[in-house]
Amino acid sequence: MNSSKSVEALFQPFKFGNTMLSNRVVMAPMTRQFSPNGIPGSDVASYYRRRAENGVGLIVTEGTVINHPDSSNQANVPHFYGESALQGWANVVNQVHEAGGRIIPQIWHMGARGNVNDYAESEIVAIVEAFAQAAAEAKRLGFDGIELHGAHGYLIDQFFWEKTNTRTDRYGGDMVKRTRFATEVIEACRRAVGPEFPIVLRFSQWKSSDYAAKLAKTPAELERFLAPLIEAGVDVFHCSTRRFWEPEFEGSDLNLAGWTKKLTGKPTITVGSVGLDGEFMSLFTEGKGAGNAKIDGLIERLEREEFDLVAVGRALLVDPAWAKKIRDGRTDELVPFTSEAIKTLY
Repeated sequence: MNSSKSVEALFQPFKFGNTMLSNRVVMAPMTRQFSPNGIPGSDVASYYRRRAENGVGLIVTEGTVINHPDSSNQANVPHFYGESALQGWANVVNQVHEAGGRIIPQIWHMGARGNVNDYAESEIVAIVEAFAQAAAEAKRLGFDGIELHGAHGYLIDQFFWEKTNTRTDRYGGDMVKRTRFATEVIEACRRAVGPEFPIVLRFSQWKSSDYAAKLAKTPAELERFLAPLIEAGVDVFHCSTRRFWEPEFEGSDLNLAGWTKKLTGKPTITVGSVGLDGEFMSLFTEGKGAGNAKIDGLIERLEREEFDLVAVGRALLVDPAWAKKIRDGRTDELVPFTSEAIKTLY
């Protein structure tokens, strides 16, 4: 990978709540299932510390599930409840901070039951409270904020999407009414952490079951969708796309993060195959890997302030020093993303 453009914009500080990020590079959340019985061990702390030591501005952890029986159906996904798991996360925070990094947990309910229409209102209230409790624990442990996982067809997103939410009570209805569950989660988390603790919401148009899905088909619809989420207390939107360079709507080059920032004025995080020359799903569907791609176009968008932060996933997964190598111009040393490299997940 050779970039002819200065990467200075990627390494400018950014105010995040009451803290300052050293640069605009974010480690994207990536599920690894390396926490036996839901408990993150010292290896998990070392994994995140390595990225902090190598210049990542903000780390978003892998998805961590809340205290609800239906939040996960995978034994080795980390929990964000219970004394042992929380002690493990306290060690992660300490290691990352000691290395000079900043870190937030991604708080998650997988929607493992798979049908939001079956939840009784009393159970929804309990789930909302479980999200709030996780947020409170994150603040107590010393994290720098939280991210709520509202993307990719998981629970919060299942309430957003008309194909999975056909409820006729107060949690269903039109696009704005379908945000009610999310707004209650956000409001509860805000009450739990206070006004200054950053709340990030990750959302997506696409679903793991339907890459062409659209919550909002036009900018006007997107604006209506986002408004109640902002009012509820979202500080930053993490706008998940599969390829950051693809426009979200016809007639504009803006991607989802670009449109979200334009419509709301809120800071946004862009994401989607950053640093890769191939779309990541081909690795799994076709056994392919991806080399390192130029990031000139990304830098140009960042310089135009279309978005504020850049989340890097698989390129950073296989190369903990990705940010430092990009900063120092050592792009010939970048580790390519291949099926062999991903086996390590180090």
